[in-house]
Formats: sequence, structure tokens, C-alpha cells
Amino acid sequence: MNATHRDTRVDPVTLEIVRNALVSTAQRITRRMIRSAKSFIVKEMEDCSASVLDVNGQLLAEEAGPPIQLSTVGICLQTVLSKVLPADKWKPGDVVLVNDPFLAGESLAATHTNDYLAFYPLFFDAELIGFSGLMVHHLDIGGMNMATRGWNREIYHEGLRLPPVKIVREGVIQQDIMDIILTNTRTRDVHENDVLSQIASVKAAEQDIESLFRKYGKDLMYACFEALIAHSEHRTREEIRSIPDGSYTHEELILDDGAQGGPFKLQLKVVKAGSDITFDFTGTDKQVAGPINSPLATTLSAIYYTMRCVTGSAIPSNEGCKRPIKVIAPPGTLVNARSPAAVYQRMVVCHTVVDLVMGALAKAVPERVMGDSCGCSYNWVHSIDPRSDSAKTFGEVAPGGLGATHAADGINVMACHVTNCHIPPMESMEIESPVLYLQREFRSDTGGAGEYRGGVGQVLKYKILGKSPMLAHTSQKSKSLPQGVAGGKPGDGGGWIINEGLAAEHRLQYATGELEPLVEHDTVTHMTPGGGGYGDPHRRNPAAVAADVRAGLVSPEKAWSVYGVRLDSNGTISAKPILYPST
Repeated sequence: MNATHRDTRVDPVTLEIVRNALVSTAQRITRRMIRSAKSFIVKEMEDCSASVLDVNGQLLAEEAGPPIQLSTVGICLQTVLSKVLPADKWKPGDVVLVNDPFLAGESLAATHTNDYLAFYPLFFDAELIGFSGLMVHHLDIGGMNMATRGWNREIYHEGLRLPPVKIVREGVIQQDIMDIILTNTRTRDVHENDVLSQIASVKAAEQDIESLFRKYGKDLMYACFEALIAHSEHRTREEIRSIPDGSYTHEELILDDGAQGGPFKLQLKVVKAGSDITFDFTGTDKQVAGPINSPLATTLSAIYYTMRCVTGSAIPSNEGCKRPIKVIAPPGTLVNARSPAAVYQRMVVCHTVVDLVMGALAKAVPERVMGDSCGCSYNWVHSIDPRSDSAKTFGEVAPGGLGATHAADGINVMACHVTNCHIPPMESMEIESPVLYLQREFRSDTGGAGEYRGGVGQVLKYKILGKSPMLAHTSQKSKSLPQGVAGGKPGDGGGWIINEGLAAEHRLQYATGELEPLVEHDTVTHMTPGGGGYGDPHRRNPAAVAADVRAGLVSPEKAWSVYGVRLDSNGTISAKPILYPST
């Protein structure tokens, strides 16, 4: 953009109109994808995210989808533009598809192989003015196991990888490329529908953006783009400046119960100086022969998300929010994977990165952070559906409890932080998958005690009706529990039980690991962790404790032993007197 664009004055009313129009465009892309998808992971869990970006791949606006996807759309496009397909190689009507996490020898591209990114160039008066981008989690793209689940040890186990390819050239779909994609999936009909839906959806931005440019003109629109980014950078720097200068450290463990050679350590030093903040992961363990390694793109996305939580959601989300943030992540570590590392379950690391940043900043601004949350939790079964004799997968991003804050209890049973997917209705899952739900309820006493209680986890139990089933299970916080903040207590951990209450009952040794072979009619019980508490439990309002008891979130025994609150049969609340030292 030249000086003319920068010098064009933008009044705040027009700027706000344009900002909301860009956000609405991103939302329309995502809604179109969700409405037209066949895969339950998209139409029910809404595992997709759209962005509008400028000609350099800088984020202008995004839809409120899964946070781990949002920032990576722009990161990936910038890699594509700088390393593979420069801007002058794009033509009107092109759609570029890519899913390679290790594009151009680094890990600043796709999040994992099942996440396809589609990019569509936006033109006005024959000039490239920006891009729309849409990331979609596709159900099965080949790989060692159905839906790429299981303990993959290298990227070659994780299905077909696409470098940036023009799946559509100047409006004409490339059937040879589509044939390659569809040859490498166990769910051809679903995959074909969802890829075509993604292509159609990412093009939805064209009419909206053209209309804006026609109404306001190129100079004013470019000036709006610059002003939006500058405004968010300024606001973000203001919030960072209010954090005390200093160096703050924290450590977290993953595979904390010893699975697959764990525990492994994530180490972070946060250095805050003025309006700049640096996240240094030096000391974090090397990448492992397993799928938990995080590409740098997703590590950055987890940090950007956490800083959005700390600086406040009132700041418009765009490239300006990222500019004050510097990240040092040594290559070949758990937070900056290098090929041939497997990365499918990188969310194990990414969820821990959120807790890692929160834990470090708790030493500087405890009022802005929250207790640890339930972390990454996947629950998938692959089997042969007796109704069709075809391979099917059942799965959820199983929710648990979120950490409490200085002003509110943690949310109960939610797919937390950088996942943030919807919980599918049980009926829809039973229709599409050979399973029968038996139980779904809150887990009492799992939220960490505090002046504000951590969110509680859940108990999820189902019977497998398919043949030759295999359980792909992943969860966190089974041994090193979700920690509280400012005196808050840890939440409870989770676990897995097969055939609970039956003669064949057994508990899985590890929370994460290899595929577990089961037999038809086995039951699976998944207990998800609760979130950490905030503040001294003795400062909790007795009425809030009593309400938790009535709701079944806290047992009467724990209400008395931890909070000193009793609720008698008449509903009368009594509390132990708490004596605090004078200050």
C-alpha cells in the first residue's frame, strides 16, 4: 500500500462499518460451510474457521471459530505467498488448497493434515486486493488409522499431504487433483461433499468485498485496513504496558502419567518490557516420536489466543494484536516441530501452552488470568457399522471444566480454550455412529475449590454397537492436576474405565496412548477433569456453596470439609467462622 492510502483520512464511523462488514463476511463463509457439510465434525461440532486477509496475508477479520485455527489461517497464507505462490501467480477464480504442516521446511503452515486450508484471491478492477481463507477439519484423509487417530509416530502416518495446489484454476475445478484427494480417504462421499463445500464457501467473500470496495473506493478501503490493524496494535500495546515489567517463568508437564515415555516438560520465560512481550520456550523438551508435537504455527496461535484473553476481547481481532508479541521457540522441540514429526494431537501441547502462559503471568497480573483447565480431551471409536458394513468413526472433543477467574466460577463441561468446539447432540451421534449413549452428567466435586470454583468435568458413558472397535483416547491432567490461582485448589483429574460395573471392568493405565482394542457391546466411561479454583476457598460466599450443593456440583461432605458450609434438610445454610489474621 502506498503513501496515498496511508494519507487518506478515515472517520471512525466508516471504520466501524467496514470492520463489522469484514467480520460478517468471515461469519458468512463459516456458516455456509457448516450448513452444507456432511461430516458431523463440521455440521455438529462446527470445526472450521474463516478469515479475511489483505494482499500480504495479514489478518483483517475472523469468525469466532476454534481459536487454534484462527491465527493459523493468516500464518499459513503468509508462508504460501512468501515461499511457494507469490501474489502475481494468483488469478481470478483460483482456489488454493493446502494441508502440509511442514511447508517449505518449517512448521508455519497447516495445523495438522486433517485441517485443509482453502484460499481465494479477491480482485477489484483487475487488482488483487486481498484473500479469503477457510480452514476445515476433514473427517478422514487417509493415514495409518481411521480419522488419523492413534499414536502416530511420524508425519507419514498422518495421511495425504498437499502442498499449495490450485484445486480450482480460474473457475475450473481440477478433477485430477480431486481424484487424488478422494483416492486417499475411507469416507469418499463425505470427503467429496465437504471439499466441494469448502471451495464454494471460501468464495462467499467475493461479492461482499467487491461491494465494499465499490461503495468506498480502493484508497479508503486500504486506509481502513491499515487503520484497523494500527488501532488493534495500539490498544494491545496499551494493555501490555499495564503489566509490570519483569521476567516470569513457569513449567508444565505433558503425558504426566508416564505414557509413551513421559512426562515431558514445557518451559516458558515471559519477558515484559514496556509495550513489548516475549515468550521464550528455551528449555522445553525435544519433539518426540508421537503425534503430540506442535507446529510453530499452532504454538503461535495458542499464544495469540491467550494474550487476547489477557488483553481483553474488546480489541478487534486482527494482525495488530500480534505485533507486540515475540516468540522464541527452538526448532525441533515440542513447540516448534520439524519434519518428520507427527503432529495430529498437537493440541496436547497447545492446551498446555495456554496454562503455561497463564501460570507465568499469574505472578504479574493474577487478576487477568485463570486456573488451569481440563486440557485436550479426545474420545473416538472406529468400528464397522453393522447397519451398512462400512467403516465408521464416532468421536467428540470431550469437554471438561475450565479454570476460575478473579470474578467468576469456571465454566462447567466445555471444550476449553483453543478447541472451543460444540458438543454434538447425542441423538445426532447415535444416528450416524454405531454407539448408544448410557450416561452424560456432571462430575461432582471435580471443580477446584476457591473463592471462585473451577468448572466441573463430566462423566460420559456409551456402549459400542459396531464390530471390531478400536478406542482412540486422549486426555490430560490425570496425574498433575489442573492447578488453581491465587490460593485456589486444583481441579480433579480424569480417566477411562472399560466395562464399568461389569466383571470385565478395567481402568486404562494411561490417559493417552495406543489404540485400545475392544469388542462389540463393550462400554466406555470417560471421566473428564475439572478446572482449577481461584482464591482462598474460605472466602467463597456460603450461598454460592449451597447453590453448588443443590445443583449436585459439590457434595455436602466437601462443602463442609473444604468450604466449612453446611446445608440442612430445611435448606438453612450454616458456616464455620473463619478467622483471618489482621493486616
